[in-house]
Amino acid sequence: MSDNFLEAGKIVNVHGLRGEVKIMPWCDGPDFLCEFDYLYLDRNGEKEVEIENARAFKNMVIAKFAGIDTVEEAEKLREKVLYLSRDDVELDEDTYFIKDLIGIKVSDADTGKEYGVIKDVFQTGANDVYTVKNEDREYLVPAIADVVVETDIENKTMLIRPLKGLFDDED
Repeated sequence: MSDNFLEAGKIVNVHGLRGEVKIMPWCDGPDFLCEFDYLYLDRNGEKEVEIENARAFKNMVIAKFAGIDTVEEAEKLREKVLYLSRDDVELDEDTYFIKDLIGIKVSDADTGKEYGVIKDVFQTGANDVYTVKNEDREYLVPAIADVVVETDIENKTMLIRPLKGLFDDED
């Protein structure tokens, strides 16, 4: 498995006079980030910060950390990246961290033909879209049940059944 600690957001400013900070979430959204009791100031999990309270506000998170009680203390945290622990997250079935999907080899579930590897994931709202790249070009593959047959994070493989027309210009 990949790193245990994943980037979750960045402290972009202070909020108010009582040590609160404003966080730009780099995850599913501000509500998701508000669910955590602890975040980390390093990717090793050694600098833990306890969240006393957090709330979503205009696509951001306003958070109060234990021990940070003044605007001056909060100011020292500005521009710091926050990390979350994989151990603190329960993902739904067929839900994955984007970081784990990048680099996965994508193949046809029926023919075994390799289409390329996932280079990026776009979150469109309705469903995610995978950018699959091979030596020649990039394809946009919708991450829907009708297309994605199996995802194996451990072996870094994904089997798909492409929609008609998605790869038709090949061959």
